[in-house]
Amino acid sequence: MAIGYSQSGDAAGTILGHPKGLFVLFFAEMWERFSYYGMRALLIFYLTQHWLFSDSESGVIYGAYTALAYITPVLGGYLADRYLGQRKAVAYGAVLLTFGHFMMGFEGSGGQDPGALSIFWLALSFIIVGTGFLKANISVMVGQLYPRTDIRRDGAYTIFYVGINLGAALGALLCGYLGQTYGWRYGFGAAGVGMLLGLIVFTLFRPLLLGRGEPPAPLDKRLEWALYALGVAGVAVIWWLIQNQALVGWSLLVAGVVLVAYVLFTAVVKLPTEDRDRIFAAMFLILGSILFWALFEQAGSSLNLYTDRYVDRGGVPASMFQSINAIYIVLLGPLFAGLWVWLGRKGMEPSAPAKFGLALLQLGAGFLVLVAGAASGADGAKTAVVFIFLIYLLHTSGELCLSPVGLSAMNRLAPAHMASLIMGTWFFASATGNFVAGLIAAATGAEAAGGEGAAQQTVLDVYTTIGWIALAAGVGVLALSPIVRRWMHLDTMRDAEIGDDLAGRSQAGLEPQEAGMHPATRPQG
Repeated sequence: MAIGYSQSGDAAGTILGHPKGLFVLFFAEMWERFSYYGMRALLIFYLTQHWLFSDSESGVIYGAYTALAYITPVLGGYLADRYLGQRKAVAYGAVLLTFGHFMMGFEGSGGQDPGALSIFWLALSFIIVGTGFLKANISVMVGQLYPRTDIRRDGAYTIFYVGINLGAALGALLCGYLGQTYGWRYGFGAAGVGMLLGLIVFTLFRPLLLGRGEPPAPLDKRLEWALYALGVAGVAVIWWLIQNQALVGWSLLVAGVVLVAYVLFTAVVKLPTEDRDRIFAAMFLILGSILFWALFEQAGSSLNLYTDRYVDRGGVPASMFQSINAIYIVLLGPLFAGLWVWLGRKGMEPSAPAKFGLALLQLGAGFLVLVAGAASGADGAKTAVVFIFLIYLLHTSGELCLSPVGLSAMNRLAPAHMASLIMGTWFFASATGNFVAGLIAAATGAEAAGGEGAAQQTVLDVYTTIGWIALAAGVGVLALSPIVRRWMHLDTMRDAEIGDDLAGRSQAGLEPQEAGMHPATRPQG
């Protein structure tokens, strides 16, 4: 019998040497990302142009939405690990997502109509909670198709991440085009159809999953339905939170302080010296990631609006440019993975903290390149579209220096009994960064006297400021990287300490920026 096959796996056969169940998960996740990123590409425009929120209000709403979409998968992953199993959680999440995406197509009369707005908030809430159940668990099921020593695992995750980024790119292109050309309902409707297709694929081809992702223990039907009811109750809670964005921010702040304090207390009081130092290194990287995501996530909000208003797009809908990041990841991910391997063989590979510094430098350079491009044109002229491609190129290359490297570092640095906690802290930092991104986007939308030119200059002034902040932070991280590297104690790290906890790692789900990585740099589980 071949490695990694059960009897049922042999019977089911393979495609390209992999269990057919991998391709079920591939297509289900591809359509989920299609729907999520299709909707995300339109959201900031829907807020400003249909519901008539100001740029500042829209930025904060967008930040709260993306932050909550990062937090709920922690709970969804916990419920699946403890009770539901991954398969039931994914199916339930897909149902909620399909319902939410179709609800987004209910436009009402626009403006600030309270009744229609309530339905809009409810649609966002279904999507957030559905993401929590699905994203937390579908990538776990990929790992469950293979034994831990199966040599095909790296190839499996490569195939899977292609599906993630393919869905993200196609969603932004198709839903963005339909939504900004024919009407919001067509863009959001396409996202709903995509999610429905994912649910159908996942349901019809369930036998090919070889019984993976089932509940860890026999599940009482009453408990199962109680958990589904808990999900619906979660929708009600999120419906209230998404309308009270300030509370989301304060909740993140308080929870973040408590979480970091608990991790540091545990490290100082309960861990031996080397493990304690590794936790310190992990926390340093986590804090750096907050800054990175706060600036990087301008893509879906303020940068999306800038592209729409101030860039010579040649008639292409601005939302379609949201596909560039995913396309770059597919093209550049294998190149970066190969680069790290090549440098590693020559003893020249930068350390994880040094890569974080490089990521921040590229992030800052991207903003400053866009500012320079805007300044290079004649007065009143729109920014050349090439500078949008350049900012996304620099930001994506920076992302590939930080996101997969950070995931790998969290997995390596955390003691086995703290693996889920540290990975949860990493994704909590991502949520915090997304919320801060909303506040920065709000600053770009501050009212400016003097018309459109002054409004554009306000955005460019903010981008100049955050660009230099990112550059300064990158230089600082590079300067400190030798110290942080020593805290990692790589020379004494044993294989037993390198966690393999995919479930803990996936409890917050992988966005395309987390999934867009080659298996040589992605921690496996």
